[in-house]
Amino acid sequence: MVQAPPQQTDRELAAIAVDSIRQAGCEYGDIRIAHYRQQNLSARDRSLTRLSDNINSGFGIRVLLNGAWGFVASHRITPEEINRVVHLAIETAKGSHLTQQQPVKLVPVEAYQDKYITPIKIDPFEVAIQEKAELLLNINEQFLSYEDKGIKKAYSFLSFTKEEKIFASTVGSAIEQTIYRSYPGMGCTAIANGDAKERNYERPPLNIGYEHIDAADLLGNIERVAHQAIEKVYAPEFSNEGKTTLILKPSNLFLTIHESVGHPTELDRVYGYEANFAGTSFATTDNLHKLQYAAPWVNFVADRTQPQGRSTMAYDDEGVPAQKWYVVKDGILNDYLTDRETAYRLGRGSSNGSAYADSWSSTPMVRIPNLGLEPGKAGDSHTATLEEMIADTKDGILIDGIGSFSIDQQRRNFQFGGDAFWSVKNGKVTQMLKNVTYHSMTTDFWNSVDAIGGESELVQCGTNMCGKGEPMQIAQMTHACVPVRVKDIHVGRGS
Repeated sequence: MVQAPPQQTDRELAAIAVDSIRQAGCEYGDIRIAHYRQQNLSARDRSLTRLSDNINSGFGIRVLLNGAWGFVASHRITPEEINRVVHLAIETAKGSHLTQQQPVKLVPVEAYQDKYITPIKIDPFEVAIQEKAELLLNINEQFLSYEDKGIKKAYSFLSFTKEEKIFASTVGSAIEQTIYRSYPGMGCTAIANGDAKERNYERPPLNIGYEHIDAADLLGNIERVAHQAIEKVYAPEFSNEGKTTLILKPSNLFLTIHESVGHPTELDRVYGYEANFAGTSFATTDNLHKLQYAAPWVNFVADRTQPQGRSTMAYDDEGVPAQKWYVVKDGILNDYLTDRETAYRLGRGSSNGSAYADSWSSTPMVRIPNLGLEPGKAGDSHTATLEEMIADTKDGILIDGIGSFSIDQQRRNFQFGGDAFWSVKNGKVTQMLKNVTYHSMTTDFWNSVDAIGGESELVQCGTNMCGKGEPMQIAQMTHACVPVRVKDIHVGRGS
């Protein structure tokens, strides 16, 4: 009997692509072979409403020929298909060159031979589905035990991903990475007096194993969340439109950071390469090191090395090592988020490693890394605990959680809601409010921050659902932050 030849490893297949690209005389080329597994469970009331466990694999090849990109992807991971796709990518680059106004140039990157795996204690894919489903149904059942007090709906979810990929390039890199992500959340709806209001609780989406699914923490927050949902549905409508002081918890502030600091500093957006889905940016390069983005005591740090960060990995999708840098330093616009192409245009000697593709079938683009608000320094006059901020506020609003939001096409003018609101009067948190939004211009808002929490109040909030590009890609990132107090911000009634 004739035996089938041994199957080639992803590393060997990647080497085939790199050799083929080199032989074709391209200036540069790379391949990403990736395998993704995503498991999602969700429950509504007393039923499990979703159970999906999907696996998909494939590869994408980029070539740079005569200053023009060509990108082609395929789900058939074989030597023959890889050679076919290399040649098709080259033909695509030739076609792109016909209408290209300026040749693409890339900053250099060193060659790396490396492996990286997200540190985890418990593999989430080895935990029984039954255990996960029982946890969700238990959460919902406990929410619904408050049905006689007004809780009429409950939901809960668990989400896990595993991303295995090898990146190889004509520079000489061969990098293997395995990324794990876990994310639990829950909430309930209170109904009364012709109104319905939700209250939610999540453990932030992080790169971590099943140990992040802390059942004691989730179950321990049910009573608080249920009571606040009930209080919220009976709370008075907010009607006192005007300017006031806001005290924002990290669970609310992270989204404001994401939209008004993260997206405006993506350098492809600044240059207008990416404008279809969510606009360009006011933070143009003539403002670099000049623009007073925020108050002098406000600093924003990008950090792809951050332990457990949702965007944390050892290398980006161009083989650039993970880094940490100031985007806003002492209130001044200090840097951007770059890939190798935009870094060259900016005149930099290297990229800061912000390229990411959400799939083997997607080409890498500049994505927000972990981007956080640096805590206030001990002893600084603007550093205060949440309790101190409240005690020092005569009239204001405390906001927890996220709600609706909108922001204009250049990331200047925005509106944000929240999940829960309380009035602050004479240094005390008083009654709950509902339907509040705050409105501001980006630089006005961040220059109005007058108090920042310290290191002990840092929370790794973030998002697992950031859309960008057309066709749209989804990325995830952590926005670690502390509570802040912001003065003279316009508030109004929301829905």
